[in-house]
Amino acid sequence: MPATPHRSTGMHVENVTGPVAHHAEGPVWWPGWGGLRWVDGEAGDLLTLSDEGVHRMHVDDAYLAFLRPRRNGGFVAVGAHDLYLAGAPEETPRPVARLVGDPAVRMNDGGCDPQGRLLAGSMAYDASPGAGALLRVDADLAVAPLLPSVTVSNGIAFSPGGERAYYIDSMSHRVDVLEFEDGELVERRVLAEVPAADGVPDGLTVAADGSVWVAVWGAGRVIGLDASGAEIARITLPVPQVSACTFGGDDLGTLFITTSAQGLASSHGTEAGSVYAVRPGVHGLPVLPFAG
Repeated sequence: MPATPHRSTGMHVENVTGPVAHHAEGPVWWPGWGGLRWVDGEAGDLLTLSDEGVHRMHVDDAYLAFLRPRRNGGFVAVGAHDLYLAGAPEETPRPVARLVGDPAVRMNDGGCDPQGRLLAGSMAYDASPGAGALLRVDADLAVAPLLPSVTVSNGIAFSPGGERAYYIDSMSHRVDVLEFEDGELVERRVLAEVPAADGVPDGLTVAADGSVWVAVWGAGRVIGLDASGAEIARITLPVPQVSACTFGGDDLGTLFITTSAQGLASSHGTEAGSVYAVRPGVHGLPVLPFAG
């Protein structure tokens, strides 16, 4: 018998920032920079949550896709077309490599693999089918294609043991799983499908118990999946466009969820662009840092 989804009834979903961003994306928790960071994509800004509120740092004039901590300090950030590096948490990053040469294509979501390589996805501005790719950036900044011909490359994260990766090309309406063998991603297959009528899968994160948590754009929710792809949890938010999620807090037991006002009418009347937090009853994994 399929698992019964645990609805968000009984879970307290808290708005922790208010609508400080237009298109909030890519949340990451890292103690080395003091907690939670995320991006305001179309503003090209990096946002940090502190006791004093939200601090904003401008990085890229066209778009800021995501960021990750570096093993030796600082952080790596991915803009519309360029890779940026900073040597300290509060340092303004500098562009160090070009990732995309086509002006019709920009970078989107990504993360790091267990070997510390950056996995960075792209998409066409108009979401043309097959115009994007998933790239690998090594510690020496060498760039290699991993998955060509994707449409909207979005969330990627690894299982607790690092033996497999979960990946979303949003326009496929699937969450896929790939084996991670000898440093390569192989044997791609479908873990779960999200019917078009139920929204679009976007960013994702993985918990320490192996469950996969997926932001569903257009549906106002995050779903939890078990290792078989069955839905085991559902968290409902008061805004329609849910972009990504990550576990954080001192015990990695808080799920932080980014939301977006991208494309909404000015009269939408919601708190879209806020970061929300909820305690779903599971704990996350420490983020994998970039080795470069």
